[in-house]
Amino acid sequence: MTAAVLPDGSGSPDDLLAGNAGRRVREKIVQASVTVAALTSILITIGIVGSLVYRAGQFMLALTNPSETDLEEARGPIGLGNLWSDQWAPRFFEFDMKTLLVGSIIVTLVAMLVATPLGLGAAVYLSEYANRRVRKILKPVLEVLAGIPSVVLGFFALRWISPNLVQKIFDAEGQSLLAAGLGVGLLTIPLVASISEDAMRAVPDSLREASAGLGARNKTTTLAVVLPAAVSGLVAAFIVATSRAIGETMVVFLAAGASGNSAQFTVNPLERGSTMTAAMASQASGTDGTISPLSFNSLFFVGFVLFVITLVLNLIADRFVRRVRQSY
Repeated sequence: MTAAVLPDGSGSPDDLLAGNAGRRVREKIVQASVTVAALTSILITIGIVGSLVYRAGQFMLALTNPSETDLEEARGPIGLGNLWSDQWAPRFFEFDMKTLLVGSIIVTLVAMLVATPLGLGAAVYLSEYANRRVRKILKPVLEVLAGIPSVVLGFFALRWISPNLVQKIFDAEGQSLLAAGLGVGLLTIPLVASISEDAMRAVPDSLREASAGLGARNKTTTLAVVLPAAVSGLVAAFIVATSRAIGETMVVFLAAGASGNSAQFTVNPLERGSTMTAAMASQASGTDGTISPLSFNSLFFVGFVLFVITLVLNLIADRFVRRVRQSY
């Protein structure tokens, strides 16, 4: 069977749709470029995870079989019991993980108690109550707030939130986990508001019109129709903000008293403390050869634990979102 040709005999339609040879070459170049970019990102991710796993494994092996140098420098015996003590002090071979885990939980809970109601309230206002002109002004401003450097908010938490709120209201002294949590909460408000507002705006107007047709007020429509319909997006916003709060470094480093490469175990948010990220930043400042390889590898172990926590959070959120997601 011969290929079909156009009336003027210029060739088959497939040849015309494929374009000239130069166009086909450019398409192949673009395809190869994006393929290389995708593979590079995958390889970088594998490299980062592999490095965490390898170094964390070395740390665990060193705890079970410490070197003679580590035994000489340590104040006491070295073993898996060092992961469950009363402080985080890698320079003295104290690697109490519950100190960092509890500190991270306290800061994250305080941050989400601040960011969730304020961010969700801002999203409800922008989506359901603000007119178009106000929305065009406030939405870009809200997104700009999300771009404020965390070190600025950390300094704000250290110099204003801590002395003017935490110390005066709760009679606390100096830096505290509560001040750090409030600073991280301010940092995550725009994130919660932006994602939640996008999720609520994606709800079809036909649902709002049907609710109004039944005589429901705007408040009832928002609470009984819009929020349940946008629950998958709201949960996604909450999980993203939680992951952001857990992974925040500079605000906690400045406001929680994490400097000094040492943190005592505490469950009191009014006391000094540290989180996993702040402890890594504090300890990394001494990686110029002044710390032992065991203490250096402890940073990778903490990073691996943080990676597992955020991965589990995202998997749970993804499963929940898939279960409650509704298509309109």
